[in-house]
Amino acid sequence: RYCRVNVPDELLRDLLPGPVTLVLERSEELNKDLNPFTSLVGVRIPDHPFMRDLARACPGPLALTSANISSQGSTLTVLEFQDLWPQLSLVIDGGPIGDIQSPECRLGSTVVDLSVSGKFSIIRPGCALTPTVEILKKKYGLVPESS
Repeated sequence: RYCRVNVPDELLRDLLPGPVTLVLERSEELNKDLNPFTSLVGVRIPDHPFMRDLARACPGPLALTSANISSQGSTLTVLEFQDLWPQLSLVIDGGPIGDIQSPECRLGSTVVDLSVSGKFSIIRPGCALTPTVEILKKKYGLVPESS
């Protein structure tokens, strides 16, 4: 509804829900104030029960950002970003979003651009790079955009 999907539904099911953000061409239905200077939009369905319940309760898409300063490690609990609370309208504690002892969990989602048919481009390696690339190349025959 909010983006143009040019990959098989099975590919979407193989990567989502999970720690992957798919970058696709935005549709006309998506609010033009969200990422107004690009024709692309990142779509993520996290594998976290609280976040999925919250998304189901909302009538439209959720525009979210990570709870950290850009280029810093991802936060996994609400207390880890309490220095940002004064700048926020709302903080909801849905519990930890990963193993707080795991450095991999702090890498954030793997961001992959699928907006060019038959190709992919890794925007951010993130925590699921290897399995994501394996699925894209081996199962679906997509090639890196630089090829």
